[in-house]
Amino acid sequence: MIVCPNAKINLGLEVLRRRDDGFHDIETVFVPVPGLRDVLEIVKAPEAALFQYGTPCGVEVEKNLCFKAFRLMQKLYGIGNINIFLYKNIPMGAGLGGGSSDAAFTLMAINDVFELGLSLDTLAGIAAQLGSDCPFFIYNQPMFASGRGEILEPYPLDLSGYHIEVVTPGINISTPEAYKGVDAIKFGIGADDVLAAEMLQAIDSADAGLKERIGAGIDQWRENVVNDFEAYAFAQYPILAQIKQSLYDRGAVYAAMTGSGSALYGIFPNL
Repeated sequence: MIVCPNAKINLGLEVLRRRDDGFHDIETVFVPVPGLRDVLEIVKAPEAALFQYGTPCGVEVEKNLCFKAFRLMQKLYGIGNINIFLYKNIPMGAGLGGGSSDAAFTLMAINDVFELGLSLDTLAGIAAQLGSDCPFFIYNQPMFASGRGEILEPYPLDLSGYHIEVVTPGINISTPEAYKGVDAIKFGIGADDVLAAEMLQAIDSADAGLKERIGAGIDQWRENVVNDFEAYAFAQYPILAQIKQSLYDRGAVYAAMTGSGSALYGIFPNL
């Protein structure tokens, strides 16, 4: 079975608090980007194996999220071995969710190949064990996400009059690094270890929740919908702020960094 895991963008990404378990509570709206995809093939095989092509992943087989997804399904449902053929096109460390999408699509492909008959909700519950944003890719429709990103509810978003352009600058920002930056800037946690004092700045949160601010309309997003990771990422990599401004200069009605970075996107009206 061949499937094509797609990327995602975040409309807004607000880190609300750091939790006692080391994770963070967030709010965001996940939006699928069908034009940016990996290619994934799952076939039954005598021995389990993963074959990777395209953009190098730099991850050991047993730590690859696709292979983790397979091992989890094998543990839960006793399925046989498979060969996984993964062609990477979605850049790594760019905030586009490529690894999470690959894992979610692996779960769905295994469900079909082995005729397990699992519902989307069941698959989403399994996906949550692999990563906070993995469940989103099971549903693969605009979703308001809260908690660690695993609490999802469908979000009525109509971008039919627009198209999304994604810019990937080739900068790899690790998620732990990005969260350390937010912890320092927004919460003052570990600031001396992460950022120089002159880089610290407050990130203002609007009175209305993110869900309501996005619902106010795309013409309001530029002023009211923020990604909390931008302050740290732009300070570390000024080219990212320049790319964002270039998207606005080209006519985007909204532009932002997606996820924890480094990819940026612009939403443009269709001509």
